[in-house]
Amino acid sequence: MELRVIDKSEAELRIEVAGEDHTFMNVLKGALLEADDVAAATYDVNPEQSGGQTEPILTVKTESGDPLDALEDAADAITEKTTALSDAVRAA
Repeated sequence: MELRVIDKSEAELRIEVAGEDHTFMNVLKGALLEADDVAAATYDVNPEQSGGQTEPILTVKTESGDPLDALEDAADAITEKTTALSDAVRAA
């Protein structure tokens, strides 16, 4: 996975997530939206619509806190959930 920050301010982050599709981006967006300080999280897989950008662009807006920290927390939450699922499958 390759990340490229497009734009970052105190309350908003736009980042390209190369090599991913709707499956991963929906999981990431969902984890972001579960955070209390995240006001909005969305992504677009073809923002230029006419043969331009095709890698997903994730946009995160926070009410408080750094949006990059929110992204890191969301990634940690995804890891915890997938580890718990893996452990449950092994125990079954």
